[in-house]
Amino acid sequence: MPKVHIDLQTAQKQIYTFFSTHKRMPSYQEICTICKLGSKNTAHTLVQKLKATGALETDKLGKILPTKHKQSSIKLLGLVEAGFPTPSEESLHEQISLDDWVIQKKESSYMLKVKGDSMKDAGILDGDMVIVERTTTPKIGQIVVAEIDGSYTLKYLRKGSSRYFLEAANSKYKPMYPTEELQIIAVVKAVVRKYA
Repeated sequence: MPKVHIDLQTAQKQIYTFFSTHKRMPSYQEICTICKLGSKNTAHTLVQKLKATGALETDKLGKILPTKHKQSSIKLLGLVEAGFPTPSEESLHEQISLDDWVIQKKESSYMLKVKGDSMKDAGILDGDMVIVERTTTPKIGQIVVAEIDGSYTLKYLRKGSSRYFLEAANSKYKPMYPTEELQIIAVVKAVVRKYA
């Protein structure tokens, strides 16, 4: 019997689409249906592969669970003024999933910890976590993860009269012009900071 090739990214997306719609993970039989698999054994193999990549988890009985970072949701109660105080009012607007709100393309997104203060004026501080999305089409002015002459950094992508360069959000750092190569790896989509 020929070996069936399963695209893990596509399968992961299909499983989490089911999770978003039904608010639960699919059974092995349902995975067979949504991923077009021929047997529960193949579904079980798929689950084990996704589990190995950290895309999902299982409990002691083998029941499929979303990874912990996929389960986060929090109540959106309203707005808070950052200017002049207004009378307090609390009402449940909706239940919001932090993953869905922050991450648009889960399969191409990941998180990095920031080291250094070169982006402090953009609100990105030493120790912050940034959620980035892989891209091959960055835009001028975006904050990007870039490889410049063999080193990785987080900066604004700029373009001068004849070439691209990187610019910090801190006046004590000079613009960075590549001597050999500048490659954009990802763009910053969100910043996460925890307070004690």
